[in-house]
Amino acid sequence: MPDLTIRPAAETRYDAVSLGEVMLRLDPGEGRIRTARQFRAWEGGGEYNVARGLRRAFGLRAAVVTALADNEVGRLVEDFMLQGGLDTQFVRWVPYDGVGRAVRNGLNFTERGFGVRGAVGVSDRGHTAASQLKPGDVDWEHLFGELGVRWFHTGGIFAALSDSAAETVIEAVTVAHEHGTVVSYDLNYRPSLWKAVGGQARAQEVNREIAPHIDVMIGNEEDFTASLGFEVEGVDENLSDLEVDKFAAMIEKVAATYPNFQVIATTMRTVRTATVNDWGAIAWSRASGLVQATHRPGLEILDRVGGGDSFASGLAFGLLDGQPLQTAVEYGAAHGALAMTTPGDTTMATKAEVLKLAGGGSARVDR
Repeated sequence: MPDLTIRPAAETRYDAVSLGEVMLRLDPGEGRIRTARQFRAWEGGGEYNVARGLRRAFGLRAAVVTALADNEVGRLVEDFMLQGGLDTQFVRWVPYDGVGRAVRNGLNFTERGFGVRGAVGVSDRGHTAASQLKPGDVDWEHLFGELGVRWFHTGGIFAALSDSAAETVIEAVTVAHEHGTVVSYDLNYRPSLWKAVGGQARAQEVNREIAPHIDVMIGNEEDFTASLGFEVEGVDENLSDLEVDKFAAMIEKVAATYPNFQVIATTMRTVRTATVNDWGAIAWSRASGLVQATHRPGLEILDRVGGGDSFASGLAFGLLDGQPLQTAVEYGAAHGALAMTTPGDTTMATKAEVLKLAGGGSARVDR
């Protein structure tokens, strides 16, 4: 019995499509936002990063559904997306009013952190074009029905942006299922996005409404607790004594509550310092049961942002490629580990590097 039933590639235009906001990331490098005199520009977004990883690292056919204000910043973000290889025909361009009173593009200032100084993110995304997406804005029937998509990914960051964004998620996944598309969702709980609209209580209300529509649910221990109300019992907030059996008990509760979940996957991270983390992952499916990726204690990190998104894209690649869940979760953990060795939200890893690390390869020089 397969972990998932996935449409054949020959029947579809796209292997993967993501729905979410794409922001301009401004990175002060080794410095601080508060004292920066220059920033390096990247693009990034929790949902977008997954589709981009599937395209750039694994060579799959991918597109993004988002919205941007039609100004120079929006066109810069578009240029980044094009460099990432994604089809941008589903970008909704919204006329700009010249000031940003009605619509604008999101900015994300992000420090990488180092040692005892943790990473810091400051987003500036009020009134963005993506947050104003609403049901009826996207022709999902054309995308999923006429063109065809094998895997659709979205998540809790986009759903947190507004009530209409959450409604758009439900509209999208409903049509996706009608046409046999696998739907994945990364809970990606961000306290800053929810604190002004009801905090964890509102996050759980929104995500519990979306969860019955999901096939592959992804998150870490904080995500499942804050977004769905499940807890890993007997584990402190830093996961210093995290044990797989405790996580497995939580997954069993999640699977019993949501029988529609075919795969549940979670990263396991212990933060030693901003630049040294223990890193691992587990996954579960109704067909395979619980599997665990290679655990990597003392993983050295350059930029942790996007590690979970790269885990999600590696996992999705493995399942799209017809691999067993054990192999897929190894791909995900390896891809996440590699993505955190480079700056920026998005992956710079290659498929060959991911497969080498997932197969037990070392960091010896390749030449």
